[in-house]
Amino acid sequence: MLPPILVFGATSLLGFHLATMFPKSVLPFASPGNKAKAVRQWPALQLHNSAWVADVFRRTQPNLLVYCHAVCDVPKCEASPEWAYEMNVQQLGRVMKAMPEGTRLVYVSSDHVFGGDGRYTEHVSPSPISVYGNTRVAAEQLALTRMGTLVIRAGLGIGESPDGRTGHLDWLRYRTKQNLPITIIEDESRSVVWQHDLATRVMQLAQSSETGIRHVSATRPMSRVELANFLIGKFSIPVTFKIETRHQQTHPHLGRIELATVYEGDLSHPLSSVCDG
Repeated sequence: MLPPILVFGATSLLGFHLATMFPKSVLPFASPGNKAKAVRQWPALQLHNSAWVADVFRRTQPNLLVYCHAVCDVPKCEASPEWAYEMNVQQLGRVMKAMPEGTRLVYVSSDHVFGGDGRYTEHVSPSPISVYGNTRVAAEQLALTRMGTLVIRAGLGIGESPDGRTGHLDWLRYRTKQNLPITIIEDESRSVVWQHDLATRVMQLAQSSETGIRHVSATRPMSRVELANFLIGKFSIPVTFKIETRHQQTHPHLGRIELATVYEGDLSHPLSSVCDG
């Protein structure tokens, strides 16, 4: 039997899809405190505990760790920078210290390493505008100090979440059901793809020989308003929303960010944008 592929952060949207799409090869670890029924049987991460981390690696001896764990709450990170750094950078550092020499690290990052309007390839220097974005840059730099590491930057993935509340699709559904207000930012655009497509590409990249930084691009960027209208129509969500600009928000907000790549080959082809496929 092959050693398992560990997925740390299997309660993130991407981690959840990796775990449910590849159940025979993935050993998922949930973020602590997640009570969702779908992940209740998965062990919870204890990344504050170096001894626990070392024991996991001793017991599993994995060839591959896909690290999807991060706190992505931008306002909370802005309010507590030291806490954000502990969660998003220092915990990764503890994991790296305990990793067996033969284990490959695949760190899944975010387009939040950029901030303003632009088309960004792997050759463009990061330009984060938030504490969260800065922790992502720091974590990438830390991950890349390990030989053979792959850093994957992805945009916005659309799919179901384990708790039925997180991620853009379930966020729309949940707030509609609860009669909560919904605000869509009109001047934000992202590389938006289906989560199952993204999970497939991440697994392919993780099991390849690629190292360094790789972007997962989409056929075209999509605005938040276009995305919301598409999802509302496709999934028959009876919702109305108000529109604001990112400059009206109380915390830093992404602009028009398109991920692109300088690489060629099957694993570099853009995934279909949500509206297109």
